[in-house]
Amino acid sequence: MTDQEIIERINSSLAEEFELDLGEMTPETTLYGDLGLDSLDTVDMVIVLEGAFGFKIREEETIREIRTLDDIHRFVINKKRQMDERA
Repeated sequence: MTDQEIIERINSSLAEEFELDLGEMTPETTLYGDLGLDSLDTVDMVIVLEGAFGFKIREEETIREIRTLDDIHRFVINKKRQMDERA
């Protein structure tokens, strides 16, 4: 899976879960300010991403630092690379 495919999967998964417009989802888009997500939505977002990529992220400390879509993209791409290296 390429980085672009990962980004597209993240964006489409979040758009479907939170009924977001894909056109409004740029890397600079903030989760709380621009998309209006709250702390409960963050829990749902983690579950959606775990389901989309097949790995656990809720125990990751760096997940708490995510503020923008680009942060999510980079986090998942790095996590996917770590998983691929272990396989």
